[in-house]
Amino acid sequence: MTASTVPRELVDGATAIVRGALDAGCTFFAGYPITPASSILAAMMRELPKAGGVAIQGEEEIASIGMCLGIRREAW
Repeated sequence: MTASTVPRELVDGATAIVRGALDAGCTFFAGYPITPASSILAAMMRELPKAGGVAIQGEEEIASIGMCLGIRREAW
């Protein structure tokens, strides 16, 4: 396909982040619903399980960071 024949789609930043993460092979996401990241968390919780991954909502920001660090440590 040439650049002129590639279909284009206008998406918001959260959608672009989620699609990029999934395309890059992301299999785990932990987040906390706080503006402006709430839409990213919601989309990851909806889309990541479809790709065989896990998305978790932490009780606060520090817990979500801890989950990410823990899964990173165990994955290696």
